Amino acid sequence: MSSLSTLVRWCVHAIDGFNLHYIVQRLIGRATCRLDRGAFLAHSARIRNALGDSEKIVIGSHSHVRGELMILGHGGQINIGEWCYVGVGTRIWSGASIDIGNRVLISHSVNIFDNLSHPIRASERHEQAKEIFSTGHPRQLSLDDRPIKICDDAWIGACAMVMRGVTIGEGGIVAAGAVVTKDVPAYSIVAGNPATIVRELSPDER
Repeated sequence: MSSLSTLVRWCVHAIDGFNLHYIVQRLIGRATCRLDRGAFLAHSARIRNALGDSEKIVIGSHSHVRGELMILGHGGQINIGEWCYVGVGTRIWSGASIDIGNRVLISHSVNIFDNLSHPIRASERHEQAKEIFSTGHPRQLSLDDRPIKICDDAWIGACAMVMRGVTIGEGGIVAAGAVVTKDVPAYSIVAGNPATIVRELSPDER
């Protein structure tokens, strides 16, 4: 496939999602993401690919993204399965890997970070900030990155936070505003800060 026809295909995807930001990034040659068939980027969606490899952010078929997906300069991978939803104001930032299954609903203003975002030491935070301001995200950096896995049919409520190293089991539900620091068992509801199990779903709720 020629580079021109590839660019046209990318633009058609973006126009369908009314995402001019995506089109501009592609036109100027910046890495963004891979959109599978029927994937939708709303006008509010933002793809931040500091690693420079579009295959590192994959949006599965028929999934709708209205928030921000970002991989950092030192690493990261975001895989979103089929028929998922990512709400407005949600930020998914990866320095290791964030694997989202199929039919996962992520509401508005959710934060999902598989890293600390900044070093613990103040001097290192300052050096990181200077590098971001001048040349972009550092290529060599440790942010205690730990993979996140969100399994099929999970639901994450508005304003929740999912912290690094967490697995949310199949059909798991995270209540609005919860801060998830530990694994969520399959077909369980968690709430609170830190999130704890409220109850398990009954067989007819699964």
